[in-house]
Amino acid sequence: MSQNNIISLGGTSRRRFITNCAAAAASIPVLAGLPTNVFAAGANDGIIRIGLVGAGGRGTDAVGNILEAARIAKKNVKVVAVGDVFADAANGAAKRFGAQAFVGFDAYKKVLDAGIDIVILATAPGFRPVHIAAAVEKGVHIFAEKPVATDPAGARLVLEAAAKAKEKKLSFVAGTQRRHQNNYIETLKRIHDGEIGEIVGGQVYWCMGGLWHKGRKPEWTEIEYQVRNWLYFTWLSGDHIVEQHVHNIDVANWAFGAHPAKVFGMGGRQSRTGKEYGDAFDHFSIEYEYPNGARVQSFCRQAPGANDRVTERLVGTKGVAVPGAIYKHGERRPAWRYSGGGLNPYVQEHVDLLKSITGEGPYQNEGVNVAESTLSGIIGRMSAYTGREISYKWALEASKLDIVPKDPTRDTPAPVVEIAVPGRTRLI
Repeated sequence: MSQNNIISLGGTSRRRFITNCAAAAASIPVLAGLPTNVFAAGANDGIIRIGLVGAGGRGTDAVGNILEAARIAKKNVKVVAVGDVFADAANGAAKRFGAQAFVGFDAYKKVLDAGIDIVILATAPGFRPVHIAAAVEKGVHIFAEKPVATDPAGARLVLEAAAKAKEKKLSFVAGTQRRHQNNYIETLKRIHDGEIGEIVGGQVYWCMGGLWHKGRKPEWTEIEYQVRNWLYFTWLSGDHIVEQHVHNIDVANWAFGAHPAKVFGMGGRQSRTGKEYGDAFDHFSIEYEYPNGARVQSFCRQAPGANDRVTERLVGTKGVAVPGAIYKHGERRPAWRYSGGGLNPYVQEHVDLLKSITGEGPYQNEGVNVAESTLSGIIGRMSAYTGREISYKWALEASKLDIVPKDPTRDTPAPVVEIAVPGRTRLI
């Protein structure tokens, strides 16, 4: 297949839908007949109340997405609480959305206590497992950005929370938006219907240029500095194979209907050589072996000036699938190409969440899928860091890796930065 057939379909920018969303939300009509368990305790005014935890760009974009989704789904929603570790982020977002602001590492508790129905969880991923578990305990519906953990201990906590959410009939949608994107949905349906035969291999990619760094200020403690620059610290981001490449790994898991059985990988730092990049690698190459013996090669890289490739390619006994197209072996033209439209998937996932909550659409609980895909990324990183082959079962059941500080404050000592060296870094 030619290079031109490797199609990148990551979705329209989340920011496109932010402008004027807050004003638009005020005119959204109430839909009668919503289930009584949708609303916060004591509320009977038909308003679905939203809380935001993590008021950076991703969190505020997600609020814009759910406001647009509410307009489309004809729901009356209101942002009532915003929490963030940092006052500038919390106060700015609260002013923007007309909500109450809470500040600090424990701000998530105050948001969950603010009488909300849905919480958007968009902090650095290392905090996500505790926030998800607390939201389920509180009886609040969840939109959680991906990934949902940075170590096996966190992934286990999310799996437990997802099961409890199902018992409580709480909706749980994750930021793996490809699962709400029409061209992906149709492609995966055709894969599952056997159009490319049994999957025997494939490739998944998230290769791109460099990303931001916010520098350092003398008034920041070390843990505040790391949280401000969370991309580059494994305890906070999981490294980019987990934080970003989880999207593509999730597509492979979706296609197989399973998580990998084991992984073998490598990676390192070639462009990220300074201390400002924490302990993050800048490239990974991981072989994922699935239960049927098929192997999917994973490539992810973040390096300034390098070419982009963000997509997936799955090879079957009868043909090849890329997002939105299927090719039969030996044919250069697609046997099928997606030609339909579809809502921006970053908005569609919130439409699906709102309809799940109100009972107007299928029940959504993506907690297990996103936890399994997150753990798949984590074991890829662990293999690259240590140089060891790792089984998913061992990581899930036996790994003692637990790298996130418990109940941190701004004065909590930050985790020590140690750059992994394959063959020397211990597998825990």
